[in-house]
Amino acid sequence: MTIGRKMLLCLIVSLWASQSWASPYICKVQPSGSDLLFKSLASTWDEGMPLGNAVVGELVWQKGERLHFSLDRTDLWDLRATDSLSGPDYNFEWVKQHIARKDYAPVQAKFDRPYDELPAPSKIPGAALEFNSNVLGKVVSNRLYLHEALCRVGWSSGATLETFVLANRPVGWFVFHHVPASLEPEILMPAYQKTGEMKDGGPVSGLDLQRLGYQQGKVTRTGNTLSYHQQGYGGFSYDVVVSWKRVGDSLYGVWSISSSLSQDKAERDVKEALQRGLKADFQQHIDYWYPYWKQSSISIPDTLLQRQYDREIYKFGSSSRKDSYPISLQAVWTADNGHLPPWKGDYHHDLNTQLSYWPAYIGNHLNEEMGYLNTLWNQRDVYKKYTREFFGKDGMDIPGVCTLDGKAMGGWMQYSLSQTVGAWLSQYFYLHWKYSADREFLKNRAYPFIKDVATFLEQQTTLKDGIRTLDYSTSPEINDNSLEAWFPTITNYDLGLIRFNFKAAEELADDLGLSEEAQHWKKLSAQLPDYDLDAEGALTFAHGHPYNVSHRHFSNLMAFHPLGLIDWSHGEKDQSIIKATLEKLHQVGPDWWCGYSYSWLGNLEARAFHGQEAYEALTTFAKCFCLKNSFHANGDQTKSGKSKFTYRPFTLEGNFAFAAGIQEMLMQSHTGIIHVFPAVPSTWKDVSFRGLRAMGAFLVTAQRKAGKVVMLKVYSEKGGTLKIQSPVDGKVLTYPTKANEWITII
Repeated sequence: MTIGRKMLLCLIVSLWASQSWASPYICKVQPSGSDLLFKSLASTWDEGMPLGNAVVGELVWQKGERLHFSLDRTDLWDLRATDSLSGPDYNFEWVKQHIARKDYAPVQAKFDRPYDELPAPSKIPGAALEFNSNVLGKVVSNRLYLHEALCRVGWSSGATLETFVLANRPVGWFVFHHVPASLEPEILMPAYQKTGEMKDGGPVSGLDLQRLGYQQGKVTRTGNTLSYHQQGYGGFSYDVVVSWKRVGDSLYGVWSISSSLSQDKAERDVKEALQRGLKADFQQHIDYWYPYWKQSSISIPDTLLQRQYDREIYKFGSSSRKDSYPISLQAVWTADNGHLPPWKGDYHHDLNTQLSYWPAYIGNHLNEEMGYLNTLWNQRDVYKKYTREFFGKDGMDIPGVCTLDGKAMGGWMQYSLSQTVGAWLSQYFYLHWKYSADREFLKNRAYPFIKDVATFLEQQTTLKDGIRTLDYSTSPEINDNSLEAWFPTITNYDLGLIRFNFKAAEELADDLGLSEEAQHWKKLSAQLPDYDLDAEGALTFAHGHPYNVSHRHFSNLMAFHPLGLIDWSHGEKDQSIIKATLEKLHQVGPDWWCGYSYSWLGNLEARAFHGQEAYEALTTFAKCFCLKNSFHANGDQTKSGKSKFTYRPFTLEGNFAFAAGIQEMLMQSHTGIIHVFPAVPSTWKDVSFRGLRAMGAFLVTAQRKAGKVVMLKVYSEKGGTLKIQSPVDGKVLTYPTKANEWITII
């Protein structure tokens, strides 16, 4: 250890002595009926109490007889390149040649197999803190206070713990009271090197961490400070530091994780936290969380769904920020079990990241949503390079499975290297513009991004007898990664996304007064074929391939939701398609659905104004597909026949799509007309919401009592024409509004 490092750690220790630790609790909390409340600690990492700030995260649980904090950080990644994603065969024309020859094994070997068999690139875990809590007796209470993002644990001895992850800095605090002098934290390193046989679980359960080939890092101690340095691949490294102080029978501590990919430094961040002190840091913490909760709220007469919704909004605030990386499969809660996380904890853009941001819009959390858009915007050069190399085209597509820095990872290449991923991601730039009415964003971000994607799709599609189509098309994840997953005619999934992108490009160009460009995109849209329907009028996967097999991904329904190209408001033709497609979905059944399938179904039913059906789908999700701490576990945890998947890999998209489904039940505005309570069950007589966001930058507050809307107010952020359906007689009311003006409807 260098002299400078010793002096710094001594300074950290000395700073503790200057703090005042008089208060028995950090703050007076605001308990809610949605708080996570147990009489014991979880015994597995994926049921731990989740704390986070979109950069670092903590899971509080019990491993054996010891209190365990699983610590994580978003940018802990092994970014080594996948060798197979390069070379002369790394191009789509090579793939198409093998499809045409029906010689598909070489494609699977090049693109699919490395993802399954190689450990990296991958998200990697951080470390853990452990405390010998068996000296404290039995746990008698364990509560996560959502409003304060604070976990409190109590033991039979009278000992207590409070811990939180500071909302705006990469540090966490822990405070014990009434504990013996022997209680101190220990850092547990991930097992990058260990004795015994490697235990691999494949891409779902995760490969053994030893596969990464790292030399095990070391933990050093100076006074009451522990430091762990871990060297990763290719010069990457990360550090974990924890420092603590005893005052009487109390123990106060701060931890931090820093990555060599960032400017953060764990030692410095711990030092600065101690300089600020506990009181100041917690004030900063609630200065984020209290306003966050005031952005919007709902009140529904179903305890299960109300609790689940509030917990999803809490997790969203814990895993996304304006300047953070997007929400990955597990966000800031990477697996702490000696393995890589499920599906490598990566960025799946064929559903997972997209569903994770659905609740940002109606939920009025556009600031947090910007972490997604900022990353996509900042990585455009990476995406364009990928588009040139793999597709040989101008414009921009985006890898469907990618690393922290936006590079392709491979996997089932029909989806991991899909032709329409960029189109789906472009919708989020469109939605931000529609919900924010921010013309600067429209001009400088939304249209340029959408135009880049449209430029690629124009070149990637071909005209055949006047019809614009794809040479080969896919529909996630129908027929898995087999040759049969390539359809010779365009799928409704690809068609919907291409049509949306061209129409959005036309609309936004027109909004900006770019009439020539708008006409160009309109011409391309007109060249696209109609959606393919089966004999009953339901949406198929593709021509000749009706929806006749249960599947987790409702890819054939994209044009209905989330794209809104087919909509109930369009009249009898679209209504007939919607009814037939949803009926077919139920007929085929949920054998191979995941939890997120039920969340998505809740949104679909709400868009069809089926309140009872939306309620039932979302209830099934909350009852059957969530762990005790509310994490979505993919499979049916009750084994009650809701799915033949009964496994438990944890991913977040089902959680956030659930929240969006509740929002769609309470308010919709995607047609340009605001509808309040459009899809609530008839039994929900008393229901209300505050601050939900509608397109046009309108914030809506409404209350329903005894089945009748008794209050409806709208706040206009930017001004403009407000259109809202009267809940009294169903007529569309129109109001010209000024910026920052309240309109009272009822």
